[in-house]
Amino acid sequence: MKLRKLIYLLPLLLLLGITTPAFSLNIIKSPADSTSIAIRSEQILNRLKEIKGMDRSALSKTERKELRKEVKDMKKEMKATKGGVYLSVGAIIIIILLLILIL
Repeated sequence: MKLRKLIYLLPLLLLLGITTPAFSLNIIKSPADSTSIAIRSEQILNRLKEIKGMDRSALSKTERKELRKEVKDMKKEMKATKGGVYLSVGAIIIIILLLILIL
């Protein structure tokens, strides 16, 4: 009977060990922080609209390359400000299977 309980608890402990560090990363943000993030995101969106409206055919190869790099950097910055914890489809299926096995 003890072995059976151990078999059920081991995956649960592994799952908790993986998810607990993700929740410990949540940092309480001050209102000033959120307003500065909102302002920066507006600036990024305006710049992206400017780039989209540009006539890129008149630019040289190096200028186009710099624009692409700038857009990629801005997208990375936007992803970093969003934050959050995302679960893949595979992780959700594994969680559901574990719950079915436990219950």
